[in-house]
Amino acid sequence: MNSKQLAIVKKDIGALAANKRYFYMLCFLPLIFTIVFPTIFVVTFHFAPQDPKQIAPLLKLLPQTLQKGSLETSLMSLFVNAIMPLFFLMIPIMVASIMSASAFVGEKEKRTLETLFYSPLSIQEIFQAKVFASMISSLSLTYLSFVIMVIVLEVESRLIYHTWIRFSWSWVAVLFLLVPAVTLIAIILIVKGSAKSQSIEESQQRAVFLVLPLLVFIISQFTGLFLVTSWLLAGAGILLLALAFALLRNSLRDIDYETLLR
Repeated sequence: MNSKQLAIVKKDIGALAANKRYFYMLCFLPLIFTIVFPTIFVVTFHFAPQDPKQIAPLLKLLPQTLQKGSLETSLMSLFVNAIMPLFFLMIPIMVASIMSASAFVGEKEKRTLETLFYSPLSIQEIFQAKVFASMISSLSLTYLSFVIMVIVLEVESRLIYHTWIRFSWSWVAVLFLLVPAVTLIAIILIVKGSAKSQSIEESQQRAVFLVLPLLVFIISQFTGLFLVTSWLLAGAGILLLALAFALLRNSLRDIDYETLLR
């Protein structure tokens, strides 16, 4: 990334921070998934009655290292290491949908797109700068959200269950493979959609379909159909990273100046 692309990245991030509506949405959504939802489950596991016979089949799917302790702590391990990672993947998609959706259509609405084309950058470099700006913002907020979630869960677990939560290796695959891959794919698809959209709302609507596959996996986790293992997450992360870079290389085939100016 050259200095001219960096200027576009700084401009886009600065514009996002200056827009109070989008800035509050970016702060609100991660807090829901990293504080509100986990806290609800932690309290529910502690106070709600549990039938060991109904829960035992799910707990057997956990690694032996995470089955130690009481029924409550085992349920916490099941939630944190099998269900929460998929919930967590929604954060980069939603953050990307907020910022990426306005990548080009936002320039159209502000009537600055033509000015951007007069810059000494090719359309490919402009597209890459838009992707980098969304990528930096999405990953920064996602990793910050993870740190906040860990602190909140550990404190709540210590106060309620008098023990610490043990995080499995699945989080390594999620944070360093799946999160970058899903984020990059979402950003590329949304930015390309933004280039062909006439309004930010139209561009954001397309991002909703990226969440549907995650919802299917989350429902399967709750119903006990199967649990996504660390190896499955790592394999999916590698495949999705390869797909993300392939999309990035071929992302400009359908984009030209005439398409963007329509």
